Amino acid sequence: MKEYKVVSWKIGLSKNDQRLEDVLNKYAKQGWRVIHIAENHTRIVFERDKNR
Repeated sequence: MKEYKVVSWKIGLSKNDQRLEDVLNKYAKQGWRVIHIAENHTRIVFERDKNR
C-alpha cells in the first residue's frame, strides 16, 4: 500500500533552488519520492510505501 504527502511550496525572493533542494532531500531521507511537481511549482506530491 502507498501513502502520499502533498507539500505546498512557497516561492521566495532568494535561494529558491537551495530551499527546494533541502526540502526534497529532507523527504527523501524519510523514504518519500517525488511523483509530481505542479506546473506552477506550488505543490509537490510525494509517495512512499506505507508498510516499510
